[in-house]
Amino acid sequence: MFRSRSKDGQAATPQVSDAEPQQTRDPEAPKGRPTPKRSEAQSQRRTLAKAPANRKEAAKRQREARRTDMAKQREALASGDERYLPPRDKGPVRRFARDFVDSRWSVAEFFLPMAVVILVLSMLPSLQLKNISLLLWLVVIIMIILDSVGIAVRLKKRLRERYPDEPKRGAVAYALMRTLQMRRMRLPKPQVKRGEKP
Repeated sequence: MFRSRSKDGQAATPQVSDAEPQQTRDPEAPKGRPTPKRSEAQSQRRTLAKAPANRKEAAKRQREARRTDMAKQREALASGDERYLPPRDKGPVRRFARDFVDSRWSVAEFFLPMAVVILVLSMLPSLQLKNISLLLWLVVIIMIILDSVGIAVRLKKRLRERYPDEPKRGAVAYALMRTLQMRRMRLPKPQVKRGEKP
């Protein structure tokens, strides 16, 4: 019952001999990912090694991460770098819509200066100037509507020709909202000159 194994049984167990080397990974075989730079690896090790001690520390790290993301977004809005743009500005369709608007003059971009002039006229005591200001309001609004309809029709046509398979939902409204901003105030910054084809 409690006897030791026989020598035959011991011989049957597989043993690794010195003649058969163990299988090792080929040093030339690809590992499926690029080797990180030393600085990146060290920063990852530091962040992994120093887990937040409490909720206050975790909140501080989140704020710092949010701050760096916002800084990257601001730089992208100034330079037009697609990688860090906010989701509403990303994609080839939105880029084309921006370029389409930025490459031409539009009535809507002069709405703010014209509104200031009309407001000043309406505040003057003369009844005739007040009537003129009301007429100017009407003319400006009609011009903006006609111009916006023209931009929307042309942009829809160009988007259908250029990006037949891409989702185009909201691109026209996005472009029309951009026309309401003065060119130097637009974000992301215009990447094309006036008169240049997008």
